[in-house]
Amino acid sequence: MRSSVAPSRAEASLRVEGLSVNYGALSALSDVTWDVRGGEILGMIGPNGAGKSSCYDAITHLVPRQGRIVLCGENVTMLPTHRLAERGLKRAFQQNAFFHDLTMLQNMIYVLQDRHGTGLLASTLLPVRRTRRQAIAVAEATQRLVRFGLPIEYHGLKPTSVPYGVQRLLSIALAYGSGARVLLLDEPAAGLGGPDIARLRQLLIDLKGEGLALVVIEHHMDLIMAVADRIVVLDQGQLLATGTPREIQADAQVLEAYLGRRQ
Repeated sequence: MRSSVAPSRAEASLRVEGLSVNYGALSALSDVTWDVRGGEILGMIGPNGAGKSSCYDAITHLVPRQGRIVLCGENVTMLPTHRLAERGLKRAFQQNAFFHDLTMLQNMIYVLQDRHGTGLLASTLLPVRRTRRQAIAVAEATQRLVRFGLPIEYHGLKPTSVPYGVQRLLSIALAYGSGARVLLLDEPAAGLGGPDIARLRQLLIDLKGEGLALVVIEHHMDLIMAVADRIVVLDQGQLLATGTPREIQADAQVLEAYLGRRQ
């Protein structure tokens, strides 16, 4: 598995500028700015209701918002969600997302169809080519699942028949799909125990090593402090702090707002 070619370290893979989201009179996000580069994990933390998921919704154009979104140097603020995905901005949600009636392998083949799909005419007139492409698709889907930590013995099973930790990794693999420049993960460790968290941690480190830019919303503090290069902290819809894990852990405002000192 290889990510799309990453931009230079001087250029942010994703830059969010002055992002704001309002639901009527309620301000869910107010003038938030941050960036993430290829080969970097940016953690995003904050109390429940701080605006973290709203930030993802705004970035991926799922809600009306103000501000500017720049993806690998291109202003993509006005692009619809599917066009952002085509350009390599992918997202995994808090809830597992897959087709329940398909096997894990079939799920992965489906999300890879943009690379291996054939038109109806080609499938009818060129059955040999169709069969060849199907074989290639199966091989690539198998390799992708294994790469995301999903053993072959699970590939023929439906997602609801496998352990929850496997379902979480499948959701991340499907979100990545045929490739990504930036991957937004929303609480990937939710509901996971020790061994599953260890597998997730290694996957994040491996994806970072391949040049992918990752943004990870997470409440599992041990995990995010261990893998993140930088962390942004949101509180009441505003950017409270940004810095390295060590800087965030020592920040008095963060300690008051999120890490246990607010009364």
